[in-house]
Amino acid sequence: MSRSKVEPINKLANEALKNLSQKQPRSKPTKDSYEILDQLNGQHPWQEVMPEGHLSYKVRELKNGKIAYFNFKLAKEMGILDKDHPDRLNKKLEEKLLSTFCVRIINEYDEQHKIRYPEDRIKEHPYMATRYLQLQHNNKKGETSGDGRCIWNGSVIHKGITWDVSSRGTGVTALAPGAVLAGKPLKSGNTEQGYGCGLAEIDELYSASIMAEIIHLQGIETERVLAIIDLGGGVGIGVRASQNLLRPAHLFMYLKQENYDALKRGTDYFILRQLHNKKWNFSFRSQNKYKLMLNEVNISFAKFVARLERDYIFAWLDWDGDNVLATAGIIDYGSVRQFGLRHDQYRYDDVERFSTNLNEQKAKARLIFQVFIQLVDYLETKERKGLNQFKDHPLLKDFDQVYEDEKRSLFLQQWGFSQKEVNALFANNYETVNTLFLEFEKLEKVKTKEKMSRVADGINRPAILNMRKFILIILQKLNKNFDEKISINEVYSEILSDDNCRTEDKQLSPYLESKINLVIENIKLLINSLGSKHRRTLFLQSLNARSQKWNKEERVTGNALLYIVNEIIENRSKGLKHEEIQKVIDNFIASQVTYSSELKPNTKNLNIARSKNLMRVVEEIAKSHNEDI
Repeated sequence: MSRSKVEPINKLANEALKNLSQKQPRSKPTKDSYEILDQLNGQHPWQEVMPEGHLSYKVRELKNGKIAYFNFKLAKEMGILDKDHPDRLNKKLEEKLLSTFCVRIINEYDEQHKIRYPEDRIKEHPYMATRYLQLQHNNKKGETSGDGRCIWNGSVIHKGITWDVSSRGTGVTALAPGAVLAGKPLKSGNTEQGYGCGLAEIDELYSASIMAEIIHLQGIETERVLAIIDLGGGVGIGVRASQNLLRPAHLFMYLKQENYDALKRGTDYFILRQLHNKKWNFSFRSQNKYKLMLNEVNISFAKFVARLERDYIFAWLDWDGDNVLATAGIIDYGSVRQFGLRHDQYRYDDVERFSTNLNEQKAKARLIFQVFIQLVDYLETKERKGLNQFKDHPLLKDFDQVYEDEKRSLFLQQWGFSQKEVNALFANNYETVNTLFLEFEKLEKVKTKEKMSRVADGINRPAILNMRKFILIILQKLNKNFDEKISINEVYSEILSDDNCRTEDKQLSPYLESKINLVIENIKLLINSLGSKHRRTLFLQSLNARSQKWNKEERVTGNALLYIVNEIIENRSKGLKHEEIQKVIDNFIASQVTYSSELKPNTKNLNIARSKNLMRVVEEIAKSHNEDI
């Protein structure tokens, strides 16, 4: 593109960014409770600010969709529904959701083959598929990669907060890995190329909706699923929402391309969104805004990856910043798993390569932050230096400290300590806290003596000790008789995983015995440090109660979720009504949430025997696979 053509584009884009910086988002008045959905018409500020950052597609409305899931809680947060709206669909709402989200792009294949669609089904505005960096593409500068089966519906504003909304399974774009590899436009729904179909399977959409809501309610940043539309034939459309759906990869692309103007606009837009949504508290006019952004990104990514590790959540992170939100949160649940034990040698098999594992997530998150440091240096100096020049940057040491402190804080909360008690232990007993944590972590990491082996979607050498169960057992024993000597053999036999251990694993070694003893000694020291002996009984009871909620026995794992979704789909195919399935899903999600949320299951609202039975089956599956990957 010639310089004369670039300058007008940049001028218009910078003008759009300037307009955004000069006004706060305001909610638009609506005549009825569903009219806010009219804002989701394909138009999004990113299109104006970053014209080089997306491909535009005409979109046509499909007529064969049915609502398979709707997140009423999220819809009320976004202002789509009034707060007192019943948690059930009505005809008007269903029709509005389908007209808004049951769509497919008119892609390059359709245009090339001159396929015509009824004009009354074609939406007024084009929708965008955004460009961003992806390591799975041969081009490592983001020139061919981005949303391969997703378009952005737009954004809605409610109570001054902006929500991004996008839909996956809406057809194959030119940015899909399969389309790039084929070197030609692909028909949506084709099976010629891997990652080139453009559609989404209904089971993966159910899995994402359930897991994302559980993760969100546990206080972890994540995309959330607003709706699932069943198109038949095992495929559907998943509508996801977040207060900011940008990925680091949306920005890193311009860093790799050394496109200063685009990088500055994209980064400024990201900062504005966080400021407008009241996530960050500094002035956009500040001369230090990029350094202030770095501080926010530093803390959020360090705490995020610490939480993933303590909760045994596998999310495939890498330096490109593709499979993660720029706000440090989970996106794209295709390879995300929650483990029952610390299965930190599990790797997802992505055909051409294996994923990182749980132990490597911290290093990858740190590397993403290092790229952010490189990005800010480029913005401030207009000279792009090599990433390696920032490997000893002082902010990386801050990242490490925040990460280590957050892991230990979350660990103490698993034992039932309140945040106030955690702060006191950090201030007065940090050495004991550190010893307890390190010895406990060694036990978490104990693996079967068997070698690495294949599992359904990757490889794993499983952990064998259920350390969540260990916490509950030890606290129960201390609550019963604090001074009585605890039988290590008895504890070891109770925490051994029957599904993962082999005969040779069942023998308690002197090494493991010493580690278990050290953990027990140090937790007793911490408990004694926080109160007098005569108050210890009540204190232990409160620890015991809080820890039980943190260490739920029925905690859902990745494999459990696969079986649960299969049960949901089977019951749906046999005629169980949408309303009853929705209640089962909502109740199951509520049952998974830790004590930090007020959400509670309400199984009394299950009106028929079949839905009650499905709820029982779902709970049994979660419990029976609670030590799985």
